[in-house]
Amino acid sequence: QVRLVESGGGLVQAGGSLRLSCTASGGTFSSYRMGWFRQAPGKEREFVAALSQSGGYTRYVDSVKGRFTISRDNAKNTVYLQMNSLKPEDTAVYYCAAQPSNFRDLALVGSYDYWGQGTQDTVSS
Repeated sequence: QVRLVESGGGLVQAGGSLRLSCTASGGTFSSYRMGWFRQAPGKEREFVAALSQSGGYTRYVDSVKGRFTISRDNAKNTVYLQMNSLKPEDTAVYYCAAQPSNFRDLALVGSYDYWGQGTQDTVSS
């Protein structure tokens, strides 16, 4: 069983930056594709970014391209989400997730087997 723990959320002004971390335990981290999702109040959970086991392939939702960067350190069992030029509409609870398969769509919530508890990010205008 994989356990994921997010950290790094908080309150920031528009235009600022945050770096989220997600550390995994209980599994072989380097074998999982990893993703970040977010959920704003009253909205469904949506895909933000994901990357392959080596980090060589990344994918982003259009609204964060050029502002967010996903990366991973397999030696530390950690995936990161660097968020720059933040906007109020980025306010949400951010979740990391792990996917053991190479054959599922990285952007679908249902493709991921393991989820963290979430971390709140608030961007003030």
